Amino acid sequence: MSGIDTLPPLRDVIAAHGLSARKALGQNFLLDLNLTAKIARAAGDLTSCDVLEVGPGPGGLTRGLLAEGARRVLAIEKDARCLPALAEIAETYPGRLAVINADALGLDVSAHLAPPIKVVSNLPYNVGTELLVRWLTPPAWPPVWQSLTLMFQREVADRIVAQPGSKAYGRLAILAQWRTTARIALTLPPEAFTPPPKVHSAVVHLTALPAPRYPADPAVLERVVAKAFQQRRKMLRAALKGLAPDIEDRILAAGLTPTDRAEQIPIEGFCALARAVAG
Repeated sequence: MSGIDTLPPLRDVIAAHGLSARKALGQNFLLDLNLTAKIARAAGDLTSCDVLEVGPGPGGLTRGLLAEGARRVLAIEKDARCLPALAEIAETYPGRLAVINADALGLDVSAHLAPPIKVVSNLPYNVGTELLVRWLTPPAWPPVWQSLTLMFQREVADRIVAQPGSKAYGRLAILAQWRTTARIALTLPPEAFTPPPKVHSAVVHLTALPAPRYPADPAVLERVVAKAFQQRRKMLRAALKGLAPDIEDRILAAGLTPTDRAEQIPIEGFCALARAVAG
């Protein structure tokens, strides 16, 4: 019996079901149930929420979420080998865990969740950033979710919370911080996982804002930011060449200097630039 429920320790579950982690699926299993409960607590009060979990694997975080009182957990697992282990968890927490065997990138889960919704996941490394970008760019804002509590490689986490002037500052920081409040909730060493990855990991907590921090058309902002950081060492007037024939005038109209570089521009400046380009 483990410390958080009546189920066996995760090492025993993995051994019983032959669940060796697969590199092709970006799997690194977190076996310490005290840590998975800590990640669940980082998401805040779950008792009135449906929780979406992507890539539960043998269910360590799933058990943490349920033990911490999540109203209901919807787990999306691509690896069919993990389904029997997840079924055992569902039996222990009747009516509170639903599992879908599918690729999260190709699945619309909106019909399976009821608000309020939180997303809490130890994301597979190979799809983590893509899923984050999708959650941050829904057709309408505010999104259906209240918060995202997600595990990434530390390098990706640093990019999400980076500030202007730092090497990590770029498209991901602007995308995240324009519409959410983002912070690193905890960091984990490689040895916390099986198999140990080559890098440290970090849990990032993002709380959705009711509206973006500054007005801008999302599609225009994305285009401006992507082009500006495509060649981040170039001055804005060179990096943004082609966006508009009078791009220098528009940079000036946004209150920026054409000789500035993308990594110097705060989110407010990029939003002003997006408005100037759109106008």
